[in-house]
Amino acid sequence: MRSAFDFTPFRRSAVGFDRLFDMLESSAASGAGENYPPFDLIRTSEHEYRIEIAVAGFRREEIDITSHQNVLIIRGRKADEGGADYIHRGIATRSFERRFALADHVQVTGADLADGMLALTLKREIPEAMKPRRIEIGGTAQPRHDRIEAEVNSETRQSETA
Repeated sequence: MRSAFDFTPFRRSAVGFDRLFDMLESSAASGAGENYPPFDLIRTSEHEYRIEIAVAGFRREEIDITSHQNVLIIRGRKADEGGADYIHRGIATRSFERRFALADHVQVTGADLADGMLALTLKREIPEAMKPRRIEIGGTAQPRHDRIEAEVNSETRQSETA
């Protein structure tokens, strides 16, 4: 399905970002109209985040949290409360599923449920091999100007001996 924004010009000039554009297009198509349960996305530091989801009425055993291949999935399945005769039911108890796309190296480090709010903490942990590192310039190669001077001296000596 096409989104309202056309990523074709960006796809032509960006190599290796296909997954990003696919994710943006699919989230634009699937996110239309679904807003239950409400949530907040908070950046707590440069590499740490928190997602808070309002799950009033759900117990710990009715919520399932799964992180798999850069996707965080939170599902809520309300157990059937047979026997209650509601005159009005204003508190939403429908099942839900929320998906969050996670960037590379973002891991869920914890989850807590208190006062009807599910709080998930996330942290970006970049592997040491992927962090920028300074590369020192070694002194084993002869500098260019020294090579040219050595070649001129060599040619001068050869012409003097001839």
